[in-house]
Amino acid sequence: MSDKEVKINLNVNKDDGGANVEQSSEAQAVAADTAKADAEMAKLAADLEELRQTLLRRQADFDNYRKRVEKERFEDSKRATARVIEGLIPIIDGFEHALAAHREAEYDNYRKGFELIYKQFLENVNKLGAERIEPLGKSFDPHLHQAVDRAETKDHEDGTILQVFQPGYVFHGRVLRPAMVRVAVHPRAASKEAVN
Repeated sequence: MSDKEVKINLNVNKDDGGANVEQSSEAQAVAADTAKADAEMAKLAADLEELRQTLLRRQADFDNYRKRVEKERFEDSKRATARVIEGLIPIIDGFEHALAAHREAEYDNYRKGFELIYKQFLENVNKLGAERIEPLGKSFDPHLHQAVDRAETKDHEDGTILQVFQPGYVFHGRVLRPAMVRVAVHPRAASKEAVN
């Protein structure tokens, strides 16, 4: 090999070394850009997942809010209806007293019309959700009945309701007015001695 060929080979090797250096710095730059892009992509993916979770929580919160508002509206409606029914109960009592007062023959036509109005009125109150408490002959329940009198007797079981002075009303399980009743109690030995 001649000196000239050796110098050309050296120049080629020098050029190859420079190209390798240039290629490795380009590869490093590309690798750095790829790593940076991957980091940005991972950050965007994490942000997206966080936004999805936030959206799901917001939707669940909104559903809960909507259900709570609907329930509150329903409860408000029930309370308003209960107040109306409580205001109508004395009118029902008035009808009953008026119907009980005049049983004479001359009031028959008047009474029939009055009974019809009373029946329609009572049906409409029942449609609103009110139920009349009919406790006669049943056991006394302090949640539904108010004992205003008691009668000592052995003819009935202890705590049996003997008479209803004023009917009670219940609206969706809530007592609007307890029934006023007379309750049977068995005589005690002490009360027998007091009588003798």
